[in-house]
Amino acid sequence: MPCVRRIDIAERRARLARRHRLTAGDRAKDVVEAARSMVCLHGTDPATVYLSAWARVEGMRVTDLERALYVNRSLIKHLAMRRTLFIFPRETLSCAQAGASNRVADAERRRLIRDVETAGLRRNGKRWLTQATKQVLAVLSHRREATASELRDVIPSLEGSIVYGAGKSWGGRAPVGPRVLTTLSAAGHLVRASNDGPWTTSRPRWALMKSWLGEPIESRSEAAGVAQLVEQWLRVFGPGSAVDIKWWLGSSAGAVHKALADLDAVDVDLDGRIGYLLPDDLAETDPVEPWVALLPPLDPTTMGWFERDWYLGPYKAQLFDTTGNAGPTVWWDGRIVGGWRQSDSGEVVLQMLEDPGAEGRSAIESEAARLTDWFGGTRVLPRFPSPLSKAVAVRSQ
Repeated sequence: MPCVRRIDIAERRARLARRHRLTAGDRAKDVVEAARSMVCLHGTDPATVYLSAWARVEGMRVTDLERALYVNRSLIKHLAMRRTLFIFPRETLSCAQAGASNRVADAERRRLIRDVETAGLRRNGKRWLTQATKQVLAVLSHRREATASELRDVIPSLEGSIVYGAGKSWGGRAPVGPRVLTTLSAAGHLVRASNDGPWTTSRPRWALMKSWLGEPIESRSEAAGVAQLVEQWLRVFGPGSAVDIKWWLGSSAGAVHKALADLDAVDVDLDGRIGYLLPDDLAETDPVEPWVALLPPLDPTTMGWFERDWYLGPYKAQLFDTTGNAGPTVWWDGRIVGGWRQSDSGEVVLQMLEDPGAEGRSAIESEAARLTDWFGGTRVLPRFPSPLSKAVAVRSQ
C-alpha cells in the first residue's frame, strides 16, 4: 500500500510539542491529564514522575501528584511494558494488564522459580511460589497495607536470598521476598500503595489491587489489550515505525503488526522509512513557536521511540547509559541540545552539547532557574545518571 503522505522531521517535532504538552499553550490542566496525554509516566526513578508532571502542568506541586496517587487513586503505579514501572491513569490499567503486564508476570514467575531452584533455596520452586502467593494474599486481605519487611516477618516463605553476579563487581545477594511481590504486582494481584518516605524515594507499602481500587482490574484479551496500547501510542507518539512500537511495547513484531492491521493504521513516509498513523489522525500539524523543556531521566518523551535520531541527533553516547536509560535532557525547539544536573546546593546546572543561539540560551537559562526555584533546595539523585553527568562527578573527585 502506498504511503498516504510524507511527514517530515519538522512536523514530527511539532506533533511532539503539542501532544506531549511541552509548549506553553498546550499544558495539561492537572497531573492526571498529563499522564493520560503520554499514555503513562515512567515511575522507575521515583522523582521522574514528579518532574515529568512539572514539565507539563503549570504550577504543579508535589502534593498534587501525591493526592492523585494516594488519595484519589486516579493514578496507579504498575509494572508493565519492558518490565518497567509506570504510572497509569486508572482507566488505562485494564489494557495495560492484558496487553503487557500479564506477559511480564509470566516471565517473572518462570525466572523466579528457576532461580530459587538453581540456588538450592527451594527444591520445588513452583510449589513454593504457589504457597508464598497464597500467604501474601491472605495476610493483605486482613490488613490494608504492609511493607516488604513487614510481610517477610510474618511469612517465612519470603525469607532467603539468591546470589547474583558471582565474581563480578556488581554482584551481591538479592532477597527473594521483593521478587515475589513484584511478580504478584505484575499479575495485577498487588499494587504499590502508599509510600513510606518523601517524593524523592521509593519505599512502597503493598496492598491488594482490588482493595486499593475498590474493584478488580477488568479482564480483557491480550490481543485487545495490545491493540488499545498501540492505538494510544499512535495518538501520542505517532507517526512512528513498527520498530518503535515493538520496542516501547516490549512485545513481538507479529503482535504489533496484527494490532496495526486491526486498527487500520495508515502508512506514512518518514523521510524514506515507513511509519504509521491512525486513519482519523492524518491532518497536518501547524508549526509551533520555539519552545524549551528540561526533562528528567527516563521521561516518556525521551524514551518514547527506539529510532531517536530525529530528536536526539548525535548525543546518544552522552545522554543514554549502556542499558538504554536516558538521563536528564535539555530540549530546544523539538530536539535535545544538552543535559542538566543539580549542584550540591540543589541548583540546576546546564550541560549544553551545542549552542542553541541567543534566544535558545535565554529560554533555557530561564527554565533552569524556574526548575531550581521549584526544587526549593531539595536535591534529587537520579538512579540512572547520564554519562554526561557521571563525567562531571568523576572530574570533581
